[in-house]
Amino acid sequence: MLFNNIVYGPIHSRRLGLSLGMELMPLEHKLCTFNCVYCECGWNEPVLHPILPTREEVKAALETKLQEGIQPDVITFSGNGEPTLHPDFLGIIQDTCALRDRYCPKAKVSVLSNSTQLGRAEVVQALRLCDNRILKLDAGTDEMMRRIDLPVNEHLTVQTIIGWLQQFNGDFTLQTCFLRGTNNGRILDNTSTPELTAWYKAVERLRPKQIMIYVIDRKTPEENLVKIPREEMERIAAPLIAKGFNVSISA
Repeated sequence: MLFNNIVYGPIHSRRLGLSLGMELMPLEHKLCTFNCVYCECGWNEPVLHPILPTREEVKAALETKLQEGIQPDVITFSGNGEPTLHPDFLGIIQDTCALRDRYCPKAKVSVLSNSTQLGRAEVVQALRLCDNRILKLDAGTDEMMRRIDLPVNEHLTVQTIIGWLQQFNGDFTLQTCFLRGTNNGRILDNTSTPELTAWYKAVERLRPKQIMIYVIDRKTPEENLVKIPREEMERIAAPLIAKGFNVSISA
């Protein structure tokens, strides 16, 4: 499922409310630093010269949409890949905040990111301008993170991601997809006791203001995946809730 417009919706998000979507990646294919087995946009496609919308095009498209009088709960950057890859991401966020203030001041500006670009100062600066930084960590161990997320950078580690996330001092939402299955003969399961123990330790270090855990909800590129039952998701959340963490479950 690809998004074919710079601005799409608004749509009713199970996690964010009435969401006006923003697409900064190519409109014809996915472009991402991860190749997640569960991504609703499918697998990455090799493209030599991907065409991204310009900062000016994004600003014009958003203003045109907001001039219709739409009052979304949130303006959300996600779409066909990793939005923080856009070279003008900081400027686009600045433009978006200004347009939000003019046309729909109650709306929140949110970014769903896989956390892989948090080593870039301008990306961190842009995210600090947003109301909601929803940042991914799908596993507490390198092996499971690499199996589930299939990062383009095969040397990326969980500890590196945790170090980048710590820049926000807990002022972000941690997002994790829980699943089981197989991919190319390898077992995928971030719900086992060892995996959960590692993930809990990461959460304790990061202490995010909110934790958003969810399950697969749409068709996935890897067909051999199992949706985790609601009751099991509640058991995963329970130890963190008992410690005072704000945990939401989408299952």
